Amino acid sequence: MTKADFVHLHVHSDYSLLDATCSLEGLLKRVKELGMPAVALTDHGNLFGALAFYDQAIHAGIKPIVGCELYVSAGAMEDPEARLRGRRDFHLTVLACNERGYLNLLQLVSLSHLKGFHHEHPRVDKALLAKHAEGLVALSGCLSGEIPHALRQGDAKAAREAADWHRQCFGGRFWLEIMDQGTEVQKDVNRGLVALSQASGIPLVATNNVHYLTREDARAHDVFVCIGTGRLRSEVDRPRYPTDQFHLRSAQEMQELFWEIPQAVTATREIADLCHLELPKGQWHLPDFRTGIPVPNAQHLRALCLKGLEDRCGKPTPVLLERLDRELSVIEKMGFTNYFLIVWDFIRFAREKGIPVGPGRGSAASSLVSYSLKITSVDPMRYELLFERFLEPSRVTQPDIDIDFCQRRREEVLEYVRQKYGPQNVAQIITFGTMAAKAALRDVGRVLDIPLLDIDGLAKRIPVGPDQTLSKAIQADPELKATFEGDERFRELLELSLRVEGLCRNASTHAAGVVIADRELSAYVPLYRGDRGVLTQYPMEAMERIGLLKMDFLGLETLTLLSRCVELVRERTGTTVDLEHLSLEDPKAYAVLARGETAGVFQCESAGMRDLMMRLKPGRIDDVIAAIALFRPGPLQSGMVDTFIERKHGRGKVDYYHALVEPVLKPTYGVIVYQEQVMQIANRLAGFTMAEADTLRKA
Repeated sequence: MTKADFVHLHVHSDYSLLDATCSLEGLLKRVKELGMPAVALTDHGNLFGALAFYDQAIHAGIKPIVGCELYVSAGAMEDPEARLRGRRDFHLTVLACNERGYLNLLQLVSLSHLKGFHHEHPRVDKALLAKHAEGLVALSGCLSGEIPHALRQGDAKAAREAADWHRQCFGGRFWLEIMDQGTEVQKDVNRGLVALSQASGIPLVATNNVHYLTREDARAHDVFVCIGTGRLRSEVDRPRYPTDQFHLRSAQEMQELFWEIPQAVTATREIADLCHLELPKGQWHLPDFRTGIPVPNAQHLRALCLKGLEDRCGKPTPVLLERLDRELSVIEKMGFTNYFLIVWDFIRFAREKGIPVGPGRGSAASSLVSYSLKITSVDPMRYELLFERFLEPSRVTQPDIDIDFCQRRREEVLEYVRQKYGPQNVAQIITFGTMAAKAALRDVGRVLDIPLLDIDGLAKRIPVGPDQTLSKAIQADPELKATFEGDERFRELLELSLRVEGLCRNASTHAAGVVIADRELSAYVPLYRGDRGVLTQYPMEAMERIGLLKMDFLGLETLTLLSRCVELVRERTGTTVDLEHLSLEDPKAYAVLARGETAGVFQCESAGMRDLMMRLKPGRIDDVIAAIALFRPGPLQSGMVDTFIERKHGRGKVDYYHALVEPVLKPTYGVIVYQEQVMQIANRLAGFTMAEADTLRKA
C-alpha cells in the first residue's frame, strides 16, 4: 500500500469549538506533508469552516471532502423531554458525495440548529436523515455512535438492527467506522464491529477521530478542552481524552495499526473516490424586488433616481444626467438593479418612521445613484468622487454599502426586512472570536492554576493591536522573553499558549452583517441559532463567494445621541434642527475643532485626533475630511501628516511633481491623501482606464 491508499475521513478543526486544535491552514499543510491526496472535515454538529476548508484545500491541491459529525436523537429531534426519559444522542459521520449531498447536508445541519437544538447539541433524527440521505456517505461514528454504543452494552441484536437501518437509509453508502486510540473499550468494540461486518456484509473503514495534528499537540489539546469546560488541568475527575492518539496519523501508522484488516484502510480511498463535490461560483441569488407597478425594475430605478436628483439639485444639468446614465448602465449590466431598490426601500422605511439614518460611508458615497436615492447624503460631484471606486464591470464584486442606523431602533429596520422578504430568507451573519495573545495567556494560565497576579503581570506586557502575537511581543521585549525562559511554569505557559493562540474560541453575531436571499437561506448556507436570532454558519467573507446579498446594518450610538440632541433643542427652544442641511461654512464650528474640544464628536474624539485638530486648525470641511483620512498608522509614521500641516499653513513648499498631477493634488497641498487620487494620477500620467487604475489602487 502507498500513502495515497489512506485518507482521513473523520477530522475535527478548531471550528469544533474548544474541542479540537487543528486550524484549517495547519491541517492542510500537514495533510500535504503526509502525501495524502484528500481529507475530510467533519466538525461537531456544524459546517462553520466547510466553505473556507473547501476553497483552501482546492488551492493547496488537496481534494476536499465536506462532512459533519451529526448528533442523532434516539427519539424525535424536537422532543425536549427525550433525554429526560433516558434517550441519548448518538454521533454519526456524514460526508457529501456531490452537490445534492452538500445541499442535503445544509438542510440537516440547519434544521438541527433551528429545530432540534436541545441540551447543548444540535440534533437531527432518523426521519430527517432518511429524508435528506441522497448524495451522502455515512460512517457509524466514534464510541458515541449508535452501533458502538449498542456493542458496548453487549446488545448485538440492537447493533445489527441499527446497522441495517443505516445501510437501507443511505442506499448502500454506509460503512462501519473502526478506530483505535489505544483503549481497551475501543478494542472490544472493534471486535464487535468486525463480527458485525462479517455477518452483515457492511464494509469496514478505518478512521482516527482527529482532534489535533501531531501526538506532541496532545498536551495543548488537553489544556484547550480544560478552557472549554472551565476546569483546571490538575483536577482528577475532569473531562479528558483517554490517550494522546487522536492525531492526524500517517498512512503508514494506520496501515500498521489495522494490519489484520487492510481493507478498512483502503476503503478510505474508495470513499474519497466517491466524493466529487464542486461548489459553483459566480451565481448571484439576489431577491427580486417587487415594485407593485407594471414597469421593469430598471426603469423604476431610473425614475426614482431622476426624482431624487431633482429633489437634491433642482433641474439636473447635462453633466449630472450623463453621470447618472453611466452609473445606471453599469448597475444594470452587473445585475444589481434589485440591490439598489432593496437598499432604497429599507432606508425609505427608516426615514418615514423617523429612524435616524447616517449620511453613508465607504465607497458607496462615490455613487450619484446612491446620492439620488438618499442612500447617501454626500454629493459625489462636489467632492470629485469616482464611481469606479465603488463599482466596475471588469471586477464583478458585490456593491458594498455600509448603512448606519440609530442604535436603539436598528432592530425595527431589520424586522421590516424580515417581513418583506420572508424570515426564512433573511439572517444575520456569524463571526468567530479567536484566542488572541493576551486571552491565550490568561486562559492557559488559569487552567495551569498559575496565580492570577503573575498571569496579569505577563498579559499586561503584551501590546494591544489587531496583528499582535505572542511571538512578536517576545521578540520586541527581551525582558519579557527572559521572564518566560527563567521560570519552568512560565516556559510551559508560553509553549501551550503559542499552540492555542489564534484558534477559534466562540461564535457570536456580527455587529452589522445581514444577508438576504431569493429563497430560503438554507438552500445556500447552513444556519445557526444565535442569542439574537438566526445566523449564517459561514462568516461575512463567504457571503459573496456563494452569491448572497450581504449588507451592513450598523447600529451607531452617535446617531442616537444626535437624535436626542435634536429632541432637546426642540423641547427647550422650539427650534427644529435639520442635521442634513446644516451649514458647512460655520466659523464657530471650526474654531471648536481647532481648540480640540471634540469629546463626543464621531471620529474626532481620541487624544491623537484632538491633537491633530489643534495642529491642523481646520477652516473648511475639506480639512476635516483630510484629517480623518490622514489619521492612520501609515501617514502618521511616514511624516505625511506633518508635511500636510506645514504646507497648509504655508510653512512648507507645495510640490506637485508634474503639471498633469497638479489638478489632482492641489486640494491636498501636493500630498496624496485619498485612494481616488492614486487612481486619478494613474489615469493622467500612465493613461490607465479607471478600471485599470482601480486595480493598481487595490495592489
